[in-house]
Amino acid sequence: MKTEIKGISSMAMRQVLAELVDAFQRRTGWRVAIESVGGVDAARRVQAGEAFDVVILASDAIDKLVAAGCVQAGSKVDLVRSGVAVAVRAEARQPDISTEAALRQAVLAARSISYSTGPSGVALARLFERWGIAGEIQGRIVQAPPGIPVGSLVARGEVELGFQQFSELINLEGITVLGPLPPEIQIITTFSAGVCTGSPMASAVRAMLDDMNSPEAMEVKRRQGMEPA
Repeated sequence: MKTEIKGISSMAMRQVLAELVDAFQRRTGWRVAIESVGGVDAARRVQAGEAFDVVILASDAIDKLVAAGCVQAGSKVDLVRSGVAVAVRAEARQPDISTEAALRQAVLAARSISYSTGPSGVALARLFERWGIAGEIQGRIVQAPPGIPVGSLVARGEVELGFQQFSELINLEGITVLGPLPPEIQIITTFSAGVCTGSPMASAVRAMLDDMNSPEAMEVKRRQGMEPA
């Protein structure tokens, strides 16, 4: 009889899941192992048939896995809402990002820019296109490899201006988080979970997801830079 819940998630959820899973394990005695990788890689592995009980990714990625038959229909649970923040290396010059115009100027002035391969990165690329600067900055964009935090590239001095989920920047040493994107252009990603098709642990997973949306879990989510969904 299987006694461990095995899951996979995107890197953006790594810190908050560590806390939520630890609390669930202490309360219930269940063992839970969740691997955090790049979101694109996580979805690919689930689609390839790798055995998991739960998958936690951006909401639209879960929808695609449901449509592909990899996640049980009706099992999707929204967990958190997460916004994008901007970071520079610790002690570096801190540009103004308080308005859309100021952030556009900061991007144009930066020698190098990086963002993730996830949904926030796609949205940022669209924003740069809308601003009419995509071609001008193309040669300065450093694409973070899947699973590698943008903030780590910023901390090492490889990137001057980094964009990523606030939850992935908040606990990283060697950087200064300038703040969230201005409200008028903030990119919000909802992260959701789903029970993987064929999992023998479906009831245990549902109990865990209920626990992760309990009132007690809200404080953990906010402490890790996210909002309850």
